[in-house]
Amino acid sequence: MSKKSTQIENIHVYGAIVSNFIIAVSKFMVASITGSSAMLSEGIHSTADTGNQFLMLLGIRESKKSPNDLHPFGRGKELYFWSLIVALILFGVGGGMSIYEGITHIQHPMELSDPIWNYIVLGIAFVVEGVSQAIAYREFLHQKLEGESAWHSIRTCKDPTIFVVLFENAAALAGILVAAVGVFLSHLYNAPVIDGIASIIIGIILAAISLFLAWESRALLIGESADLEKVDAIQKLVQEDEAVITAGRPLTMHFGPDQILLNISVNFDPDLSFPDLTKAIQRIEGKIQAQFPRVRQIFLEAATLANPTETK
Repeated sequence: MSKKSTQIENIHVYGAIVSNFIIAVSKFMVASITGSSAMLSEGIHSTADTGNQFLMLLGIRESKKSPNDLHPFGRGKELYFWSLIVALILFGVGGGMSIYEGITHIQHPMELSDPIWNYIVLGIAFVVEGVSQAIAYREFLHQKLEGESAWHSIRTCKDPTIFVVLFENAAALAGILVAAVGVFLSHLYNAPVIDGIASIIIGIILAAISLFLAWESRALLIGESADLEKVDAIQKLVQEDEAVITAGRPLTMHFGPDQILLNISVNFDPDLSFPDLTKAIQRIEGKIQAQFPRVRQIFLEAATLANPTETK
C-alpha cells in the first residue's frame, strides 16, 4: 500500500488532529479571558485528544513494519498497544485534570466574565467535532456488516483508529454540551460553583470513555479471536470441501485490524493419495483467503498425516 493511499485511508485520524488542535487553542484562549473552569477542562480535553491522535498515527506506522526474525507475524499489535496508551492518557490527563480543575474551582470560585465568547467557541467546537465525527462514522460504515447493529459492530471492530476516534469525538460533543450548560447556569444564577461542577462531569465522562477504550484495547492486545460468525463460516467452508471428513474448530487471533492468524485441524479422506492431499490443502487455503482476505497466515494440520484412522 502506498504512502498516499495509507494517508487517505486514515483521513479520519488527520481530521481529528486538525479539529482538536484548533479547538484546544480556542478553548484555552477563552478560558483565560472568561475564567471558566469548564472551558479550561474542555481545553485540556482537546489537547489530550490531539496528542492521542498523534499516538494513533505512530501506532499505524509501527504496525505496518514488515515481519522479521524477532516479529515473524509482523507488528500489527503495535496499534493495539498505542490505543491502550491513548486510553490511559485520556483517563489521566483528560479525566483526572478536568475533575481536579472542577474541585479547585468549587473550593475557590471565581466570578465569570461575559459568557458570549464561551458560547461562540463552544458552538464552533461543536460544529468542527461534529464534522470530525461524521468522517469517522463514514469510515466505520465501510467496515460495518450489512444487517449488523452499530453497537455490535463497534464492539467487534478490530481497528482502534476507528473506535478510538468515534468515542473520543462522542466524549468531546458531550463535554461541549455540558460546558455550555454549566456556563449558562453559572451566569443565570450567578453561581460560579456550577461551572466547577460542569468541569467534574466532563472529567467523569472522559474517565468512563477511557475505561471502555482501555477494556477494548486490552482484549485485542492479549489476543482476541476473529468474529465468531467468521470462525463458524470458516469451519463450514472447510467441511464442505470434497476431500474433508471433519474439520476442527478454527483457532484464530488478530495480529492487526487486517491480519488474522488461523489454525485448524482437518481430518481428510484417508484414501487420498499424497498428491491429492497436497492439492486439497492448497485448494482449501485458497478458498479461505479468497472469502476471508484478512486471514493472512493459515496453519492447517492434516490429521491423516499423523493417524489416518483418528478423527480430531
